[in-house]
Amino acid sequence: MSEFRDRVALITGAAGALGEIVTRQFLDSGAHVVGVDIHWDEPPESERVLPVQLDLTDPAECRRAVNIALEHHRRIDMLFHLVGSYSSGAAIAETGDDVWHRMLALNLHSTFNLCREVLPHMLAARRGRIIAIGSKVGVDPVAGMGAYHVSKAAMHALIRVIAKECKATGVTANAILPGILDTRSNRQAMPEADRSQWVSPGVIAQLIMYLASEAAADINGALIPVYGKA
Repeated sequence: MSEFRDRVALITGAAGALGEIVTRQFLDSGAHVVGVDIHWDEPPESERVLPVQLDLTDPAECRRAVNIALEHHRRIDMLFHLVGSYSSGAAIAETGDDVWHRMLALNLHSTFNLCREVLPHMLAARRGRIIAIGSKVGVDPVAGMGAYHVSKAAMHALIRVIAKECKATGVTANAILPGILDTRSNRQAMPEADRSQWVSPGVIAQLIMYLASEAAADINGALIPVYGKA
């Protein structure tokens, strides 16, 4: 029997390329999934999935997502924060307020707001897994991607702070740092790119499952690079 049977996973970005794989993976393992995305037209047909449409740039909506999960299941065992946004093409001197604040809202503030709401419940249960998707450029910046880089770097720091604060509590917090994911949207955005160097979303999904397992109980505060062949 899977160790995830009847566990509760809150998954953000559940309708995305990675989110769909992770959602299906945990449903197949017997978990209950509360899947959050701003749009989710075709959620999996399962009585163990609850699709929720929310905008996680709004702190109140982050709180609502957590409250919905608690109302339905009374606990959250795992938070997989897969939602995020990317913006490029402007130097810092040319970056507008809208881009700067949107990158911070999606990549940093949403992580903070969700973790702040989830942590008290995980700490009370003395068990929990928080896994966020960071980025290679969060540790290796590229010119012209300042807003995105800073927002992801700050998110990495936030995950490490949470890990320190949760030491020896049974709750762990880690981040996975992929290179470019091989998704339909990335292929459309970069049709001339060498996709042989990109990272398969399936590989990331498998790593998420491992980090959520009891076998990974001693992994806490890790920023795990998955750069493919780049």
